[in-house]
Amino acid sequence: MPKLYEYFGLVVLFYSNEHEPIHVHCKYQDKESKAELIYENGKFIKVSIKNVAGKEPLDTQNTKKFKKLVEYYRDDIIRKWVDFFVFNKEIAAEKITKKI
Repeated sequence: MPKLYEYFGLVVLFYSNEHEPIHVHCKYQDKESKAELIYENGKFIKVSIKNVAGKEPLDTQNTKKFKKLVEYYRDDIIRKWVDFFVFNKEIAAEKITKKI
């Protein structure tokens, strides 16, 4: 379960047994949501926030922070997805200390 980012209490990660579409999970305390990166014909369309089965979703404020982070770091997330799931490379976590 590689952690990608820590952002003001939010922890953004992949699960090691993931599937497409490319997406990341975000945990805050006991809550969790996921964000899918939606592309059509190679063009970024949107970030879609979804609930995770069996988990209470992030509250509204943290969902907004999470979505903004994923939109801002989407190219980096894709690179890390390919590195981890295709090339089996280790992913180093980053602590983001500046507001996006």
